[in-house]
Amino acid sequence: MKVGVFDSGAGGLTVAKSLLQNPIFDEIIYYGDTARVPYGTKDSNTIIRYSLEAIEFFNNFDVDALITACNTVSAYGLASMRDKAKYPVYGVIKPGVLALKRKIKDKNAKILIIATRATINSKRYQNELQELGYNNIEAIQTGMLVPIVEEGILSGAVLDEMLKYYFKDIKTPDAIILGCTHFPLIASEIAKYFNNKPLLIHSGEAIIEYLQDKNYTLKDKKPTINIYASDNVSSLREIAKKWL
Repeated sequence: MKVGVFDSGAGGLTVAKSLLQNPIFDEIIYYGDTARVPYGTKDSNTIIRYSLEAIEFFNNFDVDALITACNTVSAYGLASMRDKAKYPVYGVIKPGVLALKRKIKDKNAKILIIATRATINSKRYQNELQELGYNNIEAIQTGMLVPIVEEGILSGAVLDEMLKYYFKDIKTPDAIILGCTHFPLIASEIAKYFNNKPLLIHSGEAIIEYLQDKNYTLKDKKPTINIYASDNVSSLREIAKKWL
């Protein structure tokens, strides 16, 4: 079986890594829209248009399923993608919410959602958590972390200052939903900021559990992966070598 993984840039490689470590598919086709990253600052119509263009790209590869690793696409473009695709299309928001439900039973637990502005404004995470009965939710946009990660800055003074900027008024939560695929790459630094106390939920781990719930089974053989991009594919492939 062949799966597509779509992201606005390099961040979705964190989802691809989970798929490599937990073999469900035989082949992974990764496409990063690096020419237009980030999506989190764009309006909903633009995000939907880019999402549908991605379907056209993956139609060239005869994929059996597609994972929209980008949380912003999952928030705005998923329904339109499902209408157009001839194969299952999975987002990452619902898997993340269900992963938190499995791990956090206390409905009064303090939950922090960090994501791009567009994802936060969609209220998809907030609404789904509230429907499950969670009532202590804080959601903040942390979009400037995306270009920092894209630049390969995964620790150090620049990242530390940005975390202070975003989190200075945040009390230590019980759980943090990393609502952007870039954020697992700095998860250890985020956890360190909060003295390693919060439980961190990220899309890569959550999607594996979700796919297994959908009756996809683990295999013994590690899948192959092919990397494509809308711009500067060589750079994305270099990043993949480091991250994967």
